[in-house]
Amino acid sequence: MSLHQSMIRSGHLLFRWRSYLPLLFVAPAFLALKQGAEWQHLVGDDFQDIWVLIALGVSLVGLGIRVATVGFVPKATSGRNATGQRADSLNTTGLYSVVRNPIYLGNFIILLGIFLSIKVLWFALVGSMVFMIYMERIVLAEEQFLSEKFGAVYNDWRTRTPVIIPNFKLWVAPTLPFSLRTVLKREYPALMAIAAVYLVNEMLTDLWFEGDPLALWVRHDFVFPAFFVICVTTGLILRFLKKKTNLLQVEGR
Repeated sequence: MSLHQSMIRSGHLLFRWRSYLPLLFVAPAFLALKQGAEWQHLVGDDFQDIWVLIALGVSLVGLGIRVATVGFVPKATSGRNATGQRADSLNTTGLYSVVRNPIYLGNFIILLGIFLSIKVLWFALVGSMVFMIYMERIVLAEEQFLSEKFGAVYNDWRTRTPVIIPNFKLWVAPTLPFSLRTVLKREYPALMAIAAVYLVNEMLTDLWFEGDPLALWVRHDFVFPAFFVICVTTGLILRFLKKKTNLLQVEGR
């Protein structure tokens, strides 16, 4: 088996487990958080708070890319497959006209914000490298599947469209209107995950490594607990609406 085929084969396996990619970073993140706490002690709490809020903004930009992608795509298309390769039609408009993998681009920016929030350079570099290696194999597997299914149409689009760095000169307007209900139905888990990760990062840094009293931390860093409560409450409501009602259902989405 060639190296290329071996990468594609591993890509199919990683594809099914890609949602668990963040678990790879748990142990090294804990080590990095300790170093980040030492950096925080040097620069002061105010500067650290600003830094983490900027990092949160970066992650929300990544979520925004996901929203701008998901809101325009039809049901069962490339980029919306979950447990196995699936594509009833090919996305080539909207963000898919400027980059082949906008969802993965959004995911990377979300993770980049999280890496930056930990405030340790080696962790951000290693984390980014692991993500790229992981995604490279998944993208190869997806591209093989899509090439076999859509043939020349897909290959022509792949030839002109960048893999991960957008080229906005290629922009083609989406064929479908933006669907807020589709976004609300599909993207609340990502919002909840972002809120949870930032809350845990801040709690571990300030309460565990810095030794701040809980009451003092809540008063000083109330933004993160409040953001978490808002996001989780919103997510639970949307989950209920998705599972128990048809309010978020959109035909063809």
